Amino acid sequence: MTKREVGSSLHVSVTEPTTLEFQITVAALPGLQVNESLTVTVDGSPVTVREIAGEHGTRIHTGEFGVGDVRINYEATVTGRAEPPPVRDIDASTYLRPSRYAEADKFFGFAATEFGQYTDSVTVLEKVSSWVGTRLKYVPGSSDPIDGATDTLLAGAGVCRDYAHLVIALLRAVNIPARLVSVYAPGCDPMDFHAVAEALIDGDWRVVDATCLAPRQAMLRIATGRDAADTAFLDNHRGAIDLRDMMVTAVTSDDLPRDSVEDLVTLG
Repeated sequence: MTKREVGSSLHVSVTEPTTLEFQITVAALPGLQVNESLTVTVDGSPVTVREIAGEHGTRIHTGEFGVGDVRINYEATVTGRAEPPPVRDIDASTYLRPSRYAEADKFFGFAATEFGQYTDSVTVLEKVSSWVGTRLKYVPGSSDPIDGATDTLLAGAGVCRDYAHLVIALLRAVNIPARLVSVYAPGCDPMDFHAVAEALIDGDWRVVDATCLAPRQAMLRIATGRDAADTAFLDNHRGAIDLRDMMVTAVTSDDLPRDSVEDLVTLG
């Protein structure tokens, strides 16, 4: 059985009391056996956080934090492969709508011109992935956290979440439901929390990574949502924080598979 070892650590300075939320644990999905450890400390003393069950197996951890030095460490050994994600009636509605970072309504005319001649959804998926992958340059630090798909297209550069947002906006604009997934991605270089798109193709959710930074077959789902507003690895409500440092690791016991944009891949 496939074994993947993943982990992450966050070092956060809380400068004003706040509520922290983080999404860094492997999604709870049938088919996966997860042996994991999550520890949170404030100024060296352990604290307890609460887990909230989100959509599609997403697990949100949250807690109230006063001023201090917060360290969050997560490690997991995962065996098996997740069962294909179920398709619900509400998904086809939710993931066709424009959202904060994937403004599909701004792309209707543009997407129809670029991809309207293709009638087969599998072909559209490949063309959109290839188009975004060739039009954008992967440049760390080139985008702001508030940039959406339109900003990315105009800039011609971005990081993984920017690629994913543009893919999602274009797919929704040609009537293909699409959503964003944060993943652990063995083989990813540079290693980080990775963001990919997921598209509903002929009744199945298929993963799309226009960056081609890591093989999709080895990825592990963390959080799923409309866009990065739903899947952020760290967020705070009120107060003030400073992310001082972070580290992500992801390896697999198997050889990394070869991947191609023409392949239809399901996250497992």
